[in-house]
Amino acid sequence: MKMNALYAALSGAILLGAATLVPAQTTPAGSTAAHPVKNAKAATSDEYKADKDRIEADAKSAKEKCKSMTGNAKDVCMAEAKGKEKVAKAELEAKRKGTPHAQYEVEKAKADAAYDVAKEKCDDQQGKEKSACKKQAKADKDKALAEAKSHQKTASNDTAKASHSGSTAASGGSAASTTTPAGDKATSTSTKK
Repeated sequence: MKMNALYAALSGAILLGAATLVPAQTTPAGSTAAHPVKNAKAATSDEYKADKDRIEADAKSAKEKCKSMTGNAKDVCMAEAKGKEKVAKAELEAKRKGTPHAQYEVEKAKADAAYDVAKEKCDDQQGKEKSACKKQAKADKDKALAEAKSHQKTASNDTAKASHSGSTAASGGSAASTTTPAGDKATSTSTKK
């Protein structure tokens, strides 16, 4: 009997200790990010597969329309079609994952797509205008990537702060409420003997 009570108290202490060490996984207030574990079901769902198939079908259709064009217009059209496909796939993954990094990937895909299209449009120009156009396209891409990185850091910091404050409150509350009952049980079992 003495060993059972000791094992029970020890097991409870270990479980409570482990629970306070695991950070709380909460979504900050006002965040649109969803819980990745919950979204794992969405990744295998028929809806996810249908969305992915639709994106690929739309891209194929857009590329088919470009085939009838000629010259640089065809190149611009293909760049736009490929860019839209990459952005749509990144958005689908961001919806599924719901993480700041996934949202960064969306913004990065948009910046890359805009750059590819702008670069193709620059090919219509010649000389200094073409060179200036490409430099401007590169500068716009770099600016968009810097903003995306900034948004990712802000979102990551917000998530970390919310997780930290949630785990601090949870550990403070659980430590106070669980120490007393565990102490009472240990005392009551030892007083029975």
